[in-house]
Amino acid sequence: MEREPEIPSTTPVRGRGKSATLESVTEPLSPAVAAYVLAHSSPADDLLADLAAETAATFPDAAGMQISADEGQLLTMLVRLTGARYAVEVGVFTGYSSICIARGLPPDGRLLACDVSEEWTAVARRYWQRAGVAQRIDLRVAPALQTLRALPEEPVVDFGFIDADKPSYPDYYEALIQRLRPGGLLVLDNVLQGGRVLDPDPRDPGPRAIQRLNRAIAADRRVEAVMLPVRDGVTLVRKR
Repeated sequence: MEREPEIPSTTPVRGRGKSATLESVTEPLSPAVAAYVLAHSSPADDLLADLAAETAATFPDAAGMQISADEGQLLTMLVRLTGARYAVEVGVFTGYSSICIARGLPPDGRLLACDVSEEWTAVARRYWQRAGVAQRIDLRVAPALQTLRALPEEPVVDFGFIDADKPSYPDYYEALIQRLRPGGLLVLDNVLQGGRVLDPDPRDPGPRAIQRLNRAIAADRRVEAVMLPVRDGVTLVRKR
């Protein structure tokens, strides 16, 4: 995965549904530049490469939901830079991003991982064990909003990552930002929606929700935020 020379035009793009391809959406980076970025970032190790390969073989229609190697490295680095001890992930899939986040935590750190699929997370559990991070991860297979709202309202979360169903992003954001400590970091994936956030009136509820949330974050005085053109767009939100 870390050596992707090019991204074929039929590659599914995470968070946009099974039928979306690079022919129908706009990426911030061209395939050639994306390959250059991967080649000049720290590569994924063999375990993550195995996970990416198994995900592609087992769930070919959904494999595009997995984050790329460079985004995984970014997550690990951000967790380490923030000194996070308690992290929350909304959207596990087969566990690639969970491993990247958990690896950035200290040995006694904890990751609350939220997903609704037993099938996908069964793969995740195996790879968490292989990676030696299973003891740091608390998996909740249930609607994420239900899990988040059941958490104490005190701001105890150090790091959050949202990469799940796009129409629910505004609700996930609000539930997490209330529980994020001052100085804590929240990362949101797929905030460009293949450029569809530029549509004045998007028909799809996913891009429409992301468009609304992007505006809300920019105006949210509780935080400071920067949107990065990493893959399909990544927003970093630091709570004041």
